[in-house]
Amino acid sequence: MAVIDTLTSQDSIALENQYGAQNYHPLPVVLSRGEGVYVWDVEGKKYYDFLSAYSAVNQGHCHPKIISALKDQAEKLTLTSRAFYNDMLGKYEKFATEFFGFDKLLPMNTGAEAVETAIKLARKWGYEKKGIPANQAKIIVCQNNFHGRTVTIISASNDPVATENFGPFTPGMVSIRYNDINALTEALKDEHVAAFLVEPIQGEAGVYVPDDNYIKEAYALCKSKNVLFIADEVQTGIARTGRLLATCGNCSCEDKNCSRTPDVKPDVLILGKAISGGVFPVSAVLANDDIMEVIRPGNHGSTFGGNPIACAVAMAALKVVKEEHLAQNAFELGNLFRSEMQKLIKETNLVRLVRGKGLLNAIVINDTEDSSTAWNICMALKENGLLAKPTHGNIIRFAPPLVMTKEQLLECVSIIRKTLLEFKN
Repeated sequence: MAVIDTLTSQDSIALENQYGAQNYHPLPVVLSRGEGVYVWDVEGKKYYDFLSAYSAVNQGHCHPKIISALKDQAEKLTLTSRAFYNDMLGKYEKFATEFFGFDKLLPMNTGAEAVETAIKLARKWGYEKKGIPANQAKIIVCQNNFHGRTVTIISASNDPVATENFGPFTPGMVSIRYNDINALTEALKDEHVAAFLVEPIQGEAGVYVPDDNYIKEAYALCKSKNVLFIADEVQTGIARTGRLLATCGNCSCEDKNCSRTPDVKPDVLILGKAISGGVFPVSAVLANDDIMEVIRPGNHGSTFGGNPIACAVAMAALKVVKEEHLAQNAFELGNLFRSEMQKLIKETNLVRLVRGKGLLNAIVINDTEDSSTAWNICMALKENGLLAKPTHGNIIRFAPPLVMTKEQLLECVSIIRKTLLEFKN
């Protein structure tokens, strides 16, 4: 087969449809280049990226400092497995644990892997430290969560699309209502509960922000019952919500809005996505010694977890977050964005409300969840030079790279406003 040098958008889409599993429903745009807040399709049209690869590209596309770290390390050493030591992993573990305020880090590659790791860690801690009888540990999760697509994780899902025809499911997962302290209080009466796994903001559910005191109260309840509080910050972490972490209890972030309003320090912290700036698959589970020490040789691992490239890239990506004050920028631009969307709501009945924190936001379209209105709006936004994607039918998530400037954000607001005011379904 001859190598195809140049493909049109339709050519690329046709190839995926013919040779790829149909497990996604992408917006029909084929991207070939990215820089900062912009991406270009194969025909050369320029767009604002308002999804950031589901908040993986917080530092912007192809950030030169992160790409430089990738190139430099790739020319030296790429992979050793954990059968041997390498000269990057220890440096990265020290850097990241000090950055986020934990004793230990367990390196993995993807967010789903990190969630699975946290579940295993919590179960083993439950048996060896809390004294839960063998094979009876339970993990509390919340309805409408999105922790990944593995069998164990979808065992905690109430989304029929994620679960249909994938059983039997992993036992020991207890699902309660999100943002409901009474439901958590009731579930914690079970002495076999090892952990509560929760997203500080439910991104995939439509950027559902809980009540102000929910996370604090949930954490306090867990402490009172000797239950681990596990924060899944794969999407909300790394400055996305206007703080280094959405929970933000004990980290080295120096942005004033972050240090001003600490909430809790999770017992177990799950990170992924933007920990590498979207440049390389990197995820991590962080905890203190009294928890992480239950993991011993042979208990858990990954051939690629902690590889030298991942370590170099992650350190560079985290340095960019701090050096460029991305948490502070997300905080300020997020407030501006929601303010501008509130003005827009007064101009059109098409948008019911806006919600979010930092630069993780969503607008709720005034239509039913099974309608195509939000999808059609995203198609119109694409034509006007801005890429976003619906979630849960009638909700559009807006999450641009955190390197965006005020001027760029206001230009994007103008595109959104123009599109919505001219929209005809």
